[in-house]
Formats: sequence, structure tokens, C-alpha cells
Amino acid sequence: MNAQLTTQPTSAPTLEMIDPRTLTVDVNVRKDAALTPEFVASIKEHGVIEPVIAHRKDDGDGTTTVHVLMGQRRTRGAVEAEAPLIPVMVVASPEEAERITTQVVENVQRSALTDADEADAFHQLSLLGVSAAQIAKKTGRAKTQVEGALKAKKSTAGEAALSKGLSIEEALVLAEFEGDEDATEELESVIADEPDMLAHVAQQMRDKRGREEARAALVAELEAAGTVVVKDVSYGYYPTDENVVVTGLLRGDGERATDEDANAVCIATDYHGEYSTIPVVTGWKELGFALRHATSTAAPKGPMSDEQKAERKTLIANNKAMESATVVRRDFVRSLLAKKQAPKGWQYFTVHALTHHSQVASGYEGAVAAEMAGAKIEGKESWGWNPLRDHVAKTTTRPEVPMIALVCAGFEKTIAKDSWRSPSASHLTYLTQLVTWGYTPSEVEQIILDSANKTTEPDEDTEDTEHGETFEEVHADEEEMIAEEYAAE
Repeated sequence: MNAQLTTQPTSAPTLEMIDPRTLTVDVNVRKDAALTPEFVASIKEHGVIEPVIAHRKDDGDGTTTVHVLMGQRRTRGAVEAEAPLIPVMVVASPEEAERITTQVVENVQRSALTDADEADAFHQLSLLGVSAAQIAKKTGRAKTQVEGALKAKKSTAGEAALSKGLSIEEALVLAEFEGDEDATEELESVIADEPDMLAHVAQQMRDKRGREEARAALVAELEAAGTVVVKDVSYGYYPTDENVVVTGLLRGDGERATDEDANAVCIATDYHGEYSTIPVVTGWKELGFALRHATSTAAPKGPMSDEQKAERKTLIANNKAMESATVVRRDFVRSLLAKKQAPKGWQYFTVHALTHHSQVASGYEGAVAAEMAGAKIEGKESWGWNPLRDHVAKTTTRPEVPMIALVCAGFEKTIAKDSWRSPSASHLTYLTQLVTWGYTPSEVEQIILDSANKTTEPDEDTEDTEHGETFEEVHADEEEMIAEEYAAE
């Protein structure tokens, strides 16, 4: 059935006094009639002041029944109060979709519908053939919200969440992880204790799931080709290590080992989170190799302490959390700029950014900015490709949106996954503004915000190394972390 939302009554309405017990109350989008004792007592004393809206429907046997369109609560309250007659405005019979939509609009305006009621109404309309775009236009809800509600209703977990009084957004997240008991348990705990952190926790779970799937696919491909994949690897600092990457070994003749000497690989992630293979020699002692860094000044003095291991574990976890937070943060900006009004104070924010953080305007990424501005990204990435520039060339309305997106994308480019280790003034400026606009920072982003009283803007040309460390030491430390990050998966 393809219902049309534009159907309108064709005959003039009439006001009639009707026995409420003879009225038929169809399935209502508001499941809870909220018949409080005070409401029923008010009807007993004053009667029904505002007329109920209803229509006559042919029952097919020569009789008609009056069906309530709006005022189900008043009708049920009148029956409970034993009112003999109530005012009813009888109108021509609309299509079923129009009836449901009209109820949604009326109750939304009164803030009387729960998210479960709205989702149920959207679902009823979709079953009648009404598209998400039509539902959104008629009810004044965002299309993404309607689509989310419909998706949640299709899931057992989402339906259960809505029935418990959770929001559409919360139900949608639980539906996404349906079947994963551990994830569901953690998400329900977050919803109960820290609902503002749900977006961050959910994104961290998505990213972890994505990493696991990508790694599993790569391992399967390698093993199918007969390649040995090892997990516990090192960079050649400890004689007790069984598997060492080739860059940490010397051949028997004293020359550095090369990729051709490898008899296995380990899987690691690069700085951008992409998986790659690193050549490894397993059983290197028996094969006549020696440790390259055994006498190096960069070699660790003895095994890592428990405190060092804990610090390294925190570093790896925070880096991953920062990557997840980037997704949530950018999505927040996109949603913010999709609103009808630009965020308050955007003028000073942009001019301050351009005058105090010169790298912002010069270093922004066009694709990130275009996505934030809600622009359609066309073409493939190439030298000089800038979808934001193309968007601005075609769109002259609301120029403040691409301007804010440009600045935010510039700030985004300055934030790396390990920026929490050495926050800069630009990071603080950006995150503080987002929080002012309603953003809930993740725990790792909060580390940056908490550093406000002790952070200064570093010189742009300053090498990001700790005092006293050589480049070789830092590089070796990061290489070691790559292997440990893989093991931590």
C-alpha cells in the first residue's frame, strides 16, 4: 500500500456530542495514555473542554463507527470518568498514514511522545509505504533520526532497548552490536552510568572490531600462501627473544640481515593504523644470527619494569582511543554544521584561529573539511584535489559553514593519535571550543584539556622528542612499541 502524506479531508467538519463509550480508539502512537487520577478527576468536574477529532468509517454492513484521530487520552479519560457525552469534531476520513503522521506531529509539538512511541510510529508509516524522507518532512524530524529509528526497530536488541525507555540513538548502538554479549554488557553499563560517553565507547568498539577483522583477513591470506606468522616479536635487544625482526639482526659475517633472510613475518600497524608485514627471523640463534643492538647505546638496560610495561600499555591504549575519538569528534562537527543556525561565537573562533594558529588555514585537508560541511565529495584524490574548494565554487549560500569547516579541518590536521602526550595551544583552543558547543570529550581528549594550565605552544620546527634522547633511541622505542601494539591486540 502506497499511502500519500498529502491526503486531506474533503468535507467540512461537524461538531457533535457523542457518548465516549461508542467511540473506537485505534492503535495510537502514544502507548501510554497517562490516565492519572488528577486527569480523570478534572474531566469529572469540568468535562472534556477541547473537542476530540474523529472520523466515521464504513464497517461494511451498512453501519458506521466513529474512530478517534486525536484525543485518545481524553476519550479514555471520559470513559473512566463516566462522562455521558463529549464534544467530537467529526472530519472526513484520512488515509491511515495521514492519521498516524498527524498524531505524531501533534504529540511531538506537545513533547508527549517517547522515543519508543516515535520509533513505533515511524515503523507503522514505513510499513504503509511511506519513505524515511517523507516521514522526516512531515514530522519535522531529521531524516537520519527517522532512518535510525527504523533500523533500531528491525533489530531484536533495538526493539528491546526502546521498550526499556532508551533513546533511539542508544537503541541503534545496541542493535549494531547485537549478538556480541561482551560489547552489549559494556554498552549497557555505559548507558546506565556515563551516557555522554556512549558515542566514544561505541566508536572504540567499531574500530577494534575493524582492526580484528582486517588482521584476521591478512593472517588468513598469508597462511594460505604458506607464510609463517608469529606474534611475539622484538627488535633485538634481549638474547632471550625467540623472534626478532631482520633490522635487529646481524648475519654471521657481521653484515646486517635483510628481508631475504626472513623465515617468518609479524603483523604491525603503521602510524595511520594500516596493517603491514615485517620480516622476522624465528630461531635466529640456531641459524647463526647475532643481535645488532646488543651493544648499542639505544639498547635497554635490562628488562622493562612493571611500571614501564604499564606505561607502555597505557600509551598504546590511549593512541587507539585517540583514533576513535577523531571519528566521533569530526562527526560532531558535521552534525553541528548541519543545523539551521551556525554555532554561537563562530566568528571570533575562526578569526582567532586564523590569526593565532597560522597552520590552521594553510594545512587543512579539503576532504575532511568538505565532509564536515556536508558537501558532496566528487572525483578521486590527486595532486591539488580539494573538494571543499569545489563546493565553495558551486554554493554561495551559508558561507559560514565551509569557513567553520575549513578552520576545524585545519585544527584536525594538527592532532595526531599521540597528541595527548604533548598537547599544544592549538589543541586546547580547538577542543575547548568544541566543548563550549556541546561536545563531550573522550577520556584521552580530556587529558589534553586538563593540561591547559601547564602547556605552551611548541615551536613548529621542534623535534617531538624528550630531552636527552637521541633520534636513534626514540626510533628504537617506537619500533618496539609497534610490535607490542600488535601483541596487545
